[in-house]
Amino acid sequence: MQRLDMNRLGLRAAQAEAAGGEAAIGRVASQYRDGYKVWTEQGEVMGVVAGRLRHAALRPAEFPAVGDFVLLESNPAGSALIRQVLPRHSALIRRAAGTAGQEQMIAANLDTVFICMALNGDYNPRRLERYLSLVWDSGALPVVVLTKTDLCDDLAAKLAGISFSACGAPVLPVCSLEQDGAAVLTEYLEPGRTVAFIGSSGVGKSTLINRLLGSDELASGGLRRDGKGRHTTTRREMIVLPGGGIVIDTPGMRELALEGADLAAAFADITELAADCRFSDCTHDQEPNCAVLQAVAEGRLPAARLDSWRKLRQESRYAGLNSRQIEEEKMAVMFAAVGGRKNARQLMKNANRKRSL
Repeated sequence: MQRLDMNRLGLRAAQAEAAGGEAAIGRVASQYRDGYKVWTEQGEVMGVVAGRLRHAALRPAEFPAVGDFVLLESNPAGSALIRQVLPRHSALIRRAAGTAGQEQMIAANLDTVFICMALNGDYNPRRLERYLSLVWDSGALPVVVLTKTDLCDDLAAKLAGISFSACGAPVLPVCSLEQDGAAVLTEYLEPGRTVAFIGSSGVGKSTLINRLLGSDELASGGLRRDGKGRHTTTRREMIVLPGGGIVIDTPGMRELALEGADLAAAFADITELAADCRFSDCTHDQEPNCAVLQAVAEGRLPAARLDSWRKLRQESRYAGLNSRQIEEEKMAVMFAAVGGRKNARQLMKNANRKRSL
């Protein structure tokens, strides 16, 4: 691999300053079971986490991830040692499926995240809201990319529905079958800018990246007969495009548990309506003079969107809690209307006394 300029790979001034000029800087291009592929100004090297960093890391997110800038130390015995992860300006994190609050780093130091959704069986506005919450929380800019427009008979209607759910995020319909189908994405891919593609398997992420590369370097699997995607990308990997932009391809994600969620940004319409609620801590459930419930009743806000907000709010509240803590949180919500569990017990005692008189 030829020599690389860290600035053209997205290194920011604050990160260079944090490095202090004492060690070589690299950027993690891909992750393997036993190490990392790291790009440096001298070329590509393999790296492993140094013992001090391994013992100091308290959470999975503190280990290097694809997109991270790291400090390297040469190691005569083999792979370079990764001494430190430099400060991130964004971090895309989800809770790994099937685990109790275990966080999983998807990618770091992203400027934009393309949320890809196909306009066929993959079309799901509620799942899009989940992705948007995740991306807004990361610090990167979400852009909705609607693929397989050639398979959609009611494009205008679906665009209208998605634009409502996107709530201000750009929405770009594309057809990856066309040679210039990805041209609309290039404005986000200036030299030194990093973009990640996320979405379910088979929605066309690898095909779009191939269009941007100008060659079929990535395998693409399309959809099975049941409409579900075939997994072709098996690990996150960073790619430099001919124009200088940087792309991170990610494996398909059908199940997306939230580690953090910026619901205020993802549901900006509800946030704006809530400012007119009678109570500042309104839950938009049964409270009087709730501007959000009024908007639903008047047809200005779809009931399904409010239901999605409630579901994601509850999930984000429970993120990182064990089963006992989740039950305690549920009880707290259940008895909130009467001032807590202690007040509920007292009310029940008073009611029992009245019945016994």
